[in-house]
Amino acid sequence: MDKKTLLGLLIIGVILFSFSWYNSKQQSQFDEAKTLVDSLNAANAAAVQQTQKVEKITVTNSPAGDSLRTAQAEQALERHLGSSLFQATKGTETFYTVENDLMKIRFSNKGGRVASVELKDYKTYGGQPLVLFADTTSVFDLSFFIKQGYNDAQIRTGDYYFTPAEATDLTFGAGQEQKEFVLRLPVDSAAYVDYVYTIRKDNYMIDFDVRFVGMQQILSPNQGDMEITWQNVGPQNEKGFENENRYTTIAYNYPGDDGIEELGISNETKEETINSKIKWVAFKQQFFSSILIAGDDFQNGSVKFTTFAPTAREIKTFHTQLAVPYTPQTDHYDFSFYFGPNKYSTLKKYDDLHLQKLVPLGGWIIGWVNRWLVIPTFDFLGKYISNYGLIILLLTIFIKIIISPLTYKSYLSTAKMRLLKPEMDKLNEKYPKQEDAMKKQQAMMALYKSAGVNPMGGCIPMLIQFPILIAMFRFFPASIELRGKSFLWADDLSSYDSILHLPFNIPFYGDHVSLFALLMAVSVFISSKINYAQTAGAGPQMAGMKFMMLYLMPLMLLFWFNNYSSGLSYYYLVSNIITIGQTYAFRYIVNEDKLHHRMKENAKKPRKLSKFQQRYEEMMKQREQMARKR
Repeated sequence: MDKKTLLGLLIIGVILFSFSWYNSKQQSQFDEAKTLVDSLNAANAAAVQQTQKVEKITVTNSPAGDSLRTAQAEQALERHLGSSLFQATKGTETFYTVENDLMKIRFSNKGGRVASVELKDYKTYGGQPLVLFADTTSVFDLSFFIKQGYNDAQIRTGDYYFTPAEATDLTFGAGQEQKEFVLRLPVDSAAYVDYVYTIRKDNYMIDFDVRFVGMQQILSPNQGDMEITWQNVGPQNEKGFENENRYTTIAYNYPGDDGIEELGISNETKEETINSKIKWVAFKQQFFSSILIAGDDFQNGSVKFTTFAPTAREIKTFHTQLAVPYTPQTDHYDFSFYFGPNKYSTLKKYDDLHLQKLVPLGGWIIGWVNRWLVIPTFDFLGKYISNYGLIILLLTIFIKIIISPLTYKSYLSTAKMRLLKPEMDKLNEKYPKQEDAMKKQQAMMALYKSAGVNPMGGCIPMLIQFPILIAMFRFFPASIELRGKSFLWADDLSSYDSILHLPFNIPFYGDHVSLFALLMAVSVFISSKINYAQTAGAGPQMAGMKFMMLYLMPLMLLFWFNNYSSGLSYYYLVSNIITIGQTYAFRYIVNEDKLHHRMKENAKKPRKLSKFQQRYEEMMKQREQMARKR
């Protein structure tokens, strides 16, 4: 038990003693009230653990609490809370459903919360309705203090029954663009708290306003920041637990920041305290998110998730506690909820909130490639083609055409290096000693220069292509467009494909065989073998990379991609096949005898050194002079 809890219990004891002294006739009733509170708090451990700034009596409503109430205890409790709040502790949970074009939102009168949300345009991998979170797991609780005699009573709205403010038609009428649904918690005869939900006909965003009516004289003057507790459980919606869990976390955004922070990935429990203002917090899964957005920022908060076992059919329990500022003049708070897909074009509509950053497209140049090349091409093809396997094929061909000049330049540079090998071997024989390494390097550079060969010419084009490879790696597992789309033997291009389920689990590989991953690994082996045969003669360092290039790399990719998106493995397979075809095409196009002849002719021509080459040669001369002095 920490010091704050001990202090809180001590204050409770002092105040109970004061009440006993003040009104000895009510002693028995207050004793029963204390017993009730202690019993209910034991049934609700979360309530007991809340930090207590001032003395407070927490009232919860549960079947266990109902069974403990006696007539005298209820009378004492009613005097403590007042008639209106006391009546709100009793009731039956009732659900109200509002349905727009995109989702079904289920509200509960218990806590006035959004109990569950079903997205109408999506299904789970098993074909069931896609519910973001179940009503049995959702918690939304606004905590504040009210004045009651000598006490400041803490009210947690999640423990009370709200009532609809008025008879409301929950169905959208013809031409109606938005609907307002109000749930009210009476605090006194003329004071209440309204939860006002505004649902638009064609929007995943819900406005959520908290209004305090007649509460200025009731709220405690000792009230600090008000605290919000929000929690739910993300069910497993996709095919593979491991792949979905890899993209499931809690994300949040700082006001004025165009990026996001994430709690990270873990198979266990992870939590973090945020000691600065926050604009929004998202319970993020692979393809869907629930987001709570503050109109005027949260003061600070904490986030936490706990991961379920792979067999639980649930991914994570999400939990956050957030503080909002309070002053005696505060009469409302403006919030919003987003319940919907992690689709870039949808989230981009709320650009001022930077929600699109929830789609992990990568940063800097990787993100740029995805946003301005891959996604526009993918969306354009998606307008005319329904088969996403064909779309990936066309996208791959399109990208290969764009980078083909770089691929050709890389091939040409490698061919030149291979043609220079006999002369390089002669230099190696001429300078066999270690102390002649600098002379050999100078001679090599002179040979490259005379033949018009850039020794980095084969690497630079590959480095330029590398961001595209990484962009594809980020795009496919995060692309909701691929979710549930089948192609050939793959039933979901956003998850792994499987042609054989193993009766055991292989570490780092899994319990199934992905044919796309296997074919991709084979294509990497063939491509590497062709490239190795072409480059092994270019230098002794290439021979030492034989095992890495031919065997280790394809094997590593096979293990790595077995549980990844089959669409990604299919893309790399097609890309490798096209690369192999390009290599043979370049061999046919490039006449190496003519190329060698041109290189010899270039060697005879006087060449003007660039400033970089001049500086490099000057540096080499200085290093040689220093070596001689030694």
